Amino acid sequence: MSDIRNILEGVSDGTVSIDEALLKLKMKPFEDIGYAKVDMHRKLRQGAAEVIYGAGKTPEQIIGIADAMLKNGQKTILITRLSAEAAGIVSAAHPLQYHQDARCGVIGEIPAPSGIGKIIVATGGTSDIPVAEEAALTAEVHGNEVVRLYDVGVAGLHRTLAHLDEIMSARVIVAIAGMEGALASVIGGLADCPVIAVPTSVGYGASFNGLSALLSMLNSCASGVSVVNIDNGFGAGYLASMINHISKK
Repeated sequence: MSDIRNILEGVSDGTVSIDEALLKLKMKPFEDIGYAKVDMHRKLRQGAAEVIYGAGKTPEQIIGIADAMLKNGQKTILITRLSAEAAGIVSAAHPLQYHQDARCGVIGEIPAPSGIGKIIVATGGTSDIPVAEEAALTAEVHGNEVVRLYDVGVAGLHRTLAHLDEIMSARVIVAIAGMEGALASVIGGLADCPVIAVPTSVGYGASFNGLSALLSMLNSCASGVSVVNIDNGFGAGYLASMINHISKK
């Protein structure tokens, strides 16, 4: 709601007229471009602008949605689950930073951190990095400082314990793991902040493409651990950002 607050504060201090404020608040809440209804009031309602989910969309559709968002004043656009091939086509229309590990594209500049503290993104293994990068990039695009702790899983617990200072000073931790998903419980038992667990589809047959890790995380005995869906790095990064900005409201 920071945009609404800025408008109201502008009216209060005289830098924005009542008519100007009314015009900004009356602008159409969405733009219908035929194959999509682009939500222009998402940032006003939720504090963060709409994100484009790239999977299943053609590059032309992504370009059209980005056109509408840029035309309506959005400065930074995150596109998740974007293939390298589609990124090449989109970048011809809009300058695009493509992050291959995260499978994400960013149009515009990543903003300076505005969150209260640091978000840690930790993985059990190197194979979890693609999901972790999606979470980390999502958090950075939404104005957060991110610390990456990769390959610190419980198969070598000393690797986790070597980062106790970072873990204990974090505002939010995103714990990402496949296999049996034990990392979230271990970190949840060490940290004094919320832990967001992300199960990944990494593992052998009995891991059931992440279901074993999901159930382990849901059954965590550590307090303060919440769980998002399998491979949902975006959801974890977004939630971590909300927590890290909570006292700004």
